This record gives sequence, C-alpha cells and structure tokens, in this order.
Amino acid sequence: MDSESVWSRIVEHAGETFHQIRGKAFTYSIAGNSVKPDSVNRCIHVSQFEQALEFVPLHNTKPVQHLQGPSYLYAILMDDRIRGEDW
Repeated sequence: MDSESVWSRIVEHAGETFHQIRGKAFTYSIAGNSVKPDSVNRCIHVSQFEQALEFVPLHNTKPVQHLQGPSYLYAILMDDRIRGEDW
C-alpha cells in the first residue's frame, strides 16, 4: 500500500467526524504534515501514520501504543474512508 495515497485520503477527510475505538467522536484539521485532533492539544505527524501502516489492519490500539496518539491513529486508519480496500 502506498503511504502517500493514505495520507492524501487523510487530508481529504479533514473536518469530518471520526470515532475512537470506544466511540468518542472527534474531528481533525491538517497543520502542515500533521493531523491536529480537535479534542486534544497535540499534533500527530505524518511519520506516525506511516509507521502505524506497518500494523494494519488494527484490531485494537495495542500494536501502535509506542506511537503518538494511538487511539487517533486507530480511529483514522481503520475508518472505511481512509482504509478503502487496502486492508
């Protein structure tokens, strides 16, 4: 799978509602090469998404706990709008 295509989909869906594994809704904006979730004061760099792609499909957040914002990585990468038919 091409990480640039995945990042492009992430950028395309900025501002839309996503849900964390336990159901909490959030939106995000794009700030340069980072995702900025509306519910926390943090940015998640594109490199974190690239590293997380090594573990998809994710069944929970455990495989990405060593990365920044694991619940946001899970919510975004496992959403049908982002994963498409890739995993």
